[in-house]
Amino acid sequence: MKSLIWIGFLSFLYIPICCAQGPKAVSLFDGKTFRGWEGDTLHTWRIEKGMLVGGSLTNTVPHNDFLCTQKVYSNFILKLKIKLTGDQGFINSGVQFRSKRLSNPAYEMIGYQADFGKDYWASLYDESRRNKTLVKPNDQEVLTWIKFNDWNDYEIKAIDNRIRLYINGHMSVDYAEMDASIPQSGLIGIQIHGGGKAQVAVKDISIQELP
Repeated sequence: MKSLIWIGFLSFLYIPICCAQGPKAVSLFDGKTFRGWEGDTLHTWRIEKGMLVGGSLTNTVPHNDFLCTQKVYSNFILKLKIKLTGDQGFINSGVQFRSKRLSNPAYEMIGYQADFGKDYWASLYDESRRNKTLVKPNDQEVLTWIKFNDWNDYEIKAIDNRIRLYINGHMSVDYAEMDASIPQSGLIGIQIHGGGKAQVAVKDISIQELP
């Protein structure tokens, strides 16, 4: 009888612990198709060896371009690996979130960007809206975190009005949005910036949606 009571007590403890774990992370890219994504897949974006790749190392990227999710996200933890290469012109990329596409020009986006590139490494930029860096890490310290021309682990935590960015395990941004008019949901997009012979590659993209 005591054994049954003890088992029942353990079961009672186990149920809330399991329920508290929340939704599991799911992959946003199957490694083979653009399923769930949309963008200029004829000229700018392609799939190579299980990676999403944008831009060119031989031709100057004419303007900003984004490969976007078809689904809108609000609160989440997004993780991915990103590699940026190129040495001619403005070499820059980033991850849009809580964003939307513009109609003029149609290739642009508006919203938060987890920036990635020289002078913008792992900073939070407000693309096509306030058009400024909202928060950036220490210029010298962040350079010790970045793996240049190699894969970097990028993580974005967006929970209500708080945004935190992590690069290779180091928190680079902790930002609280105080403007209630700024949308707290939107698309996720990968950017290749115009003005340089630049290429961005992204893989192992997963998202955990939160309440």
